[in-house]
Amino acid sequence: MHEVFLRLTAWLAPLTPFTMEEAWTTRYPDAGTNCARIIPDTPAEWQNEAEAARWDKVWTVLETVNEALEAARRDKVIGGALDAWPTVTLPAELMAAFEGLDAAEVFRTSGAELSSGGDTVTARIDTADHPKCARSWRRVPDVGSDPDYPDLSARDADTVRWLDAQKG
Repeated sequence: MHEVFLRLTAWLAPLTPFTMEEAWTTRYPDAGTNCARIIPDTPAEWQNEAEAARWDKVWTVLETVNEALEAARRDKVIGGALDAWPTVTLPAELMAAFEGLDAAEVFRTSGAELSSGGDTVTARIDTADHPKCARSWRRVPDVGSDPDYPDLSARDADTVRWLDAQKG
């Protein structure tokens, strides 16, 4: 975690300079300003060519989905990505890249359907016609399934239940 902290505070400094400065000086109050640091080299053992190749395939699919989402926004089919439930058809070699991933999380949509077929990636954007979770804003079919948390999805109800238990 130390090595990740060193890199994240340097990498994110141009985007969130005040936050990264605060993080840096809280941990290292006598080390000087974060803004004057040089980004540390990434250790060679962190390189994973197979995982990088996998994510290149995921990005290929994501680009097509993002273009379809933008068109759906422009055409007022959806207001935002969480209003969408894309159906994506992709070649088998790209489908394998999604093993172990939640496509909806990758696409930042409420849900997603993936199917293998064809030589190209296609994406159809449908609306997520489910209730909206009050916590995550995802539109999923299990919103309201937990009587203790009727405005939440099952996943968020479990999380809030755990957080409530931690408070005592």
